[in-house]
Amino acid sequence: MTSAIVNTYTRLPVNFARGEGVWLFDESGKRYLDALSGIAVCALGHVHPAVTKAINEQASKLIHTSNLYGIPVQEKLASALVEKCDMDSVFFCNSGAEANEAAIKVARAYGHGRGVDAPAIIVMQGAFHGRTLATLSATASHKVHAGFEPLVSGFVRVAYGDHEAVEAVARTSNDVVAVLVEPILGEGGVIIPPQGYLRELRAICDEHQWLLMFDEIQTGMGRTGKWFAHQHEDIVPDVMTLAKSLGNGVPIGACLVGGMAKQVLAPGMHGSTFGGNPLASAAALAVVNTIADEKLVEHAAAMGERLQQGLRQGLAGINSVREVRGKGLMVAVEMAHPCGELVATALERGLLINVTAEQVLRLLPPIIISEEEVDELVDGLCKLVRDWSAGVAE
Repeated sequence: MTSAIVNTYTRLPVNFARGEGVWLFDESGKRYLDALSGIAVCALGHVHPAVTKAINEQASKLIHTSNLYGIPVQEKLASALVEKCDMDSVFFCNSGAEANEAAIKVARAYGHGRGVDAPAIIVMQGAFHGRTLATLSATASHKVHAGFEPLVSGFVRVAYGDHEAVEAVARTSNDVVAVLVEPILGEGGVIIPPQGYLRELRAICDEHQWLLMFDEIQTGMGRTGKWFAHQHEDIVPDVMTLAKSLGNGVPIGACLVGGMAKQVLAPGMHGSTFGGNPLASAAALAVVNTIADEKLVEHAAAMGERLQQGLRQGLAGINSVREVRGKGLMVAVEMAHPCGELVATALERGLLINVTAEQVLRLLPPIIISEEEVDELVDGLCKLVRDWSAGVAE
């Protein structure tokens, strides 16, 4: 049978019928440990009772009205978010790419307000910010760019983790108005920058009156053992973008502003028909409250340490393993060779992972994962890698 779906995905040969916690079940009833969380989306796992209750209750009352009118649950969500990160206000949209589009527009409007005719944003090599024309232009991937040129101008690319490269741009450019950066590169291979890098960027931006903008779409909402990854360095950005686990599967994105960015957008400058509607806001508010009430930020830090220690011990001595790294429950096993075929092999064994940057096994399990489930993940992944590495050695 010919599919009526546009052929933009290479899908794995499985259809999931239901989920429960960190587990997914296919149509035959086989269960899979979900160490990917729908690409960092289902941080509370599948069918979390608090989120399910919030969705059902809101859907039975009101799903959508548009942002032409007040939305009380959206106001509650905004207040809950800004309280967690010391920012001022939130623009709600539907996805991470839209949140980053909003951030880019904030930066350009800020630049024009300062009299800069062609405002530019510093972005990083290895970054991924989305697939809309502006966000793919900010993304450092020829694969993502291919076929969609010409790209949007106004982006200056520098090496990730190198604050001196940013300082060098500052000495030669009068057009830069902002720095957009992931606190940890996600699609780029779970690359953790040197300690102090984000703090150095904050200092550079303060010196030049640039906006510091963090893309926390993959790193936010407790995944790294802090509410937001930049909090590991005890700093506050001017702009922060969220999506993915904010709605635990219900599409919602957010662009938070504060500092030099808080007065940039005015009525009529930006908008979204669906952004932050009652249903999405109710789901996201349940996520925020559950993470707080169940102390899942601290839990993610502890389970991430257990996962990394287990992997380092279980994979020790395997020549094809270069490194185990991560923060909280954002973990990578970097291999010495391309290893994309491990995704399908893992699926056969009931384990959901993915490979990014060709040779990095990326693990993003739900932050509700238990000690026993972490140990099961460690055992399954270590056996998978050992078996594959033996085959490579042959």
